Amino acid sequence: MKTQLSPMLVEEAHARLNGVVCRTPLELNRNLSDRFDAQIYLKREDLQVVRSYKLRGAYNRISLLSLAERGQGVVCASAGNHAQGFAFSCRRLGIRGSIYMPKNTPRQKVDRVKFLGGSWVSLILVGDVYDDAYKHARADATKGKKVFIHPFDDLHIIAGQGTVGLEILEQFPERQHLDYVIVPVGGAGLIAGLGGYVKSKSPSTKLVGVEPLGAPSMSASLQAGKVVTLEVIDKFVDGAAVKTVGVLNFAIAQKIIDRVVLVNEGHVCQEMISLYQNDGIVTEPAGALSVSALDEVREQIKGKTVVCVVSGGNNDISRYPEIIERSLVYRGLKHYFIVEFSQRPGALKMYLNDVLGELVDITLFEYMKKNNRESGPALVGVELSQKDDLKLLLRRMKKAGLSYEHLEKDSPIFRFLV
Repeated sequence: MKTQLSPMLVEEAHARLNGVVCRTPLELNRNLSDRFDAQIYLKREDLQVVRSYKLRGAYNRISLLSLAERGQGVVCASAGNHAQGFAFSCRRLGIRGSIYMPKNTPRQKVDRVKFLGGSWVSLILVGDVYDDAYKHARADATKGKKVFIHPFDDLHIIAGQGTVGLEILEQFPERQHLDYVIVPVGGAGLIAGLGGYVKSKSPSTKLVGVEPLGAPSMSASLQAGKVVTLEVIDKFVDGAAVKTVGVLNFAIAQKIIDRVVLVNEGHVCQEMISLYQNDGIVTEPAGALSVSALDEVREQIKGKTVVCVVSGGNNDISRYPEIIERSLVYRGLKHYFIVEFSQRPGALKMYLNDVLGELVDITLFEYMKKNNRESGPALVGVELSQKDDLKLLLRRMKKAGLSYEHLEKDSPIFRFLV
């Protein structure tokens, strides 16, 4: 298997994509730069034609098909963004395509795929994760003798994604050294392509990959020295939630990655909110991974020049309540309890006035009175003004003699609520 990504392949892809993709901005972000005492640039792939970098690889690969292959049609599997690049490419090139996506793909991405592909594509929702959709797409391709367009494990897909790195180097200010590039990792098409090109031109630049804590497929593979498949993953960061990285991608990436950082999904939510509130940037969870990693490399990047790739902005607005909730939980501001209350008159009033007080905001209160019992349980959700207020709250609950359970993140009830 050829595992070498030559700069020429990326440069040829760049020429092929001229007039098809946007040359997305490379912006110095003052808020992040001040916060981390570094020069932090954002490569804004959220502003791409299909709101993610995935168009680059999809169009590059599909445009190379022979006339016979185009006539047979193409198939892909995707968690969302590859499907949009695939759909756009099919419509622009006049090729019939079939797209397989997990059933839980955000509605916004599903609607965008239909809009971008129009009558040139058919969409099939199947399974719970990308890997399920992949199996069905592969079977369709084999049965119909269609070309399967892999979202990441393909040299021409990787070369297309590598054009992000080519643009970064072209846009980078003269007489400045690029110290770090921080890149989200799912199947590893972006980090293999971008990283391979940047390393070929600037070997001293450090390449940092970022994965969600609940889907560390690259980290696990690097540790094992080979591609491994995770049995269970957290699907929240849907653009980077894959059980298995690409074989070709891994072969390239393991030679060039300097470090992989794992980021808590709640931290990703916090940065999504921060980017929106401070800079007006709307990202999807995977799009905020690179910025979320800055806390993990804070000491190493101090005084350095860093590029974070904002890989996509396809976020369904209906997800924001969950995003806000996860952010509050991660910051230690949101907590849930099951509290046993005496069923005597005034017990609830005492809890509200003497225990919670004015600094605690009640976000959920479900009281279940039990007849012929001395006490009854209540499910209570609270939001604190600051993280340290939890110690004071627990102290007051203990002083009041209340029996309670502080619901932890691995509790079934907690997972139901958040």
